[in-house]
Parts: sequence; structure tokens; C-alpha cells
Amino acid sequence: MDATVTSKSDCQSQQVALCPKFQHTFEILGKKWNGLILEVLLNNGNSRFKDIAKLIPRCSDRVLVERLKELEGEGLINRLTHKDSALIEYALTDKGRALNSVMAAAHAWGDAWVSDEECHANETQKNA
Repeated sequence: MDATVTSKSDCQSQQVALCPKFQHTFEILGKKWNGLILEVLLNNGNSRFKDIAKLIPRCSDRVLVERLKELEGEGLINRLTHKDSALIEYALTDKGRALNSVMAAAHAWGDAWVSDEECHANETQKNA
């Protein structure tokens, strides 16, 4: 992915490099379903796969497994197994919990700039 943005000012073309850390952050958060998975864990604490899946019904089980592994690989969540039990839970790490303010800012932006009509129109399009 090209990490430059071209902006035109006074008819001159200028290239501005994006910070690699910023770019990586948006590669993680911008990947479909990742934000919703993180939001579920921020709101509900440790959660089983079936509970996460129930709260994000449009995400297939296969994709949810893939995203959970990716988030674990990024150090944002841990997969917890319990001794003498088949119970497996997913929990945010400190790094994952640190995204709470980012998610709160996204909620505030959505509340300010996304209308109820836009939300309903998106749902109607997705269900068509």
C-alpha cells in the first residue's frame, strides 16, 4: 500500500508521508469486523467465541476465527484456556484496553456525524 498522500496547494504537488505507526494502526482497526470485536470485548469483558459471534451475527464463524487470531497476533487480545475445562475465552490485553479512548472517540464522531437514516439505509442495503 502506498504510504503517501498527494495534496495540491497553490497548483503545486506535494507529497506528505504518513507515519508508519499511524498506517499500521489503521490497517488493524480498519479491517472489517476488528473494531466490532474489540468493542464487544471492551463492553463485555472476557467472552466466549459463541458470545462474540452472537453479538456480531453478520460475521461468519470462519472470518471471526481469522480475525481473533490476527488480533491475538497483534497483542490486542489473549485466548484464555481454563485448566480441566474445554472453556475458551477471549480477553483484551493492556494494549487492547488502551483502545478504549479510540473507540469512545469513534462513537462520539458517529453520534455527531452519522444520521439515524444513514444507519437504517446501510442496514437495508446489507440485508438486500
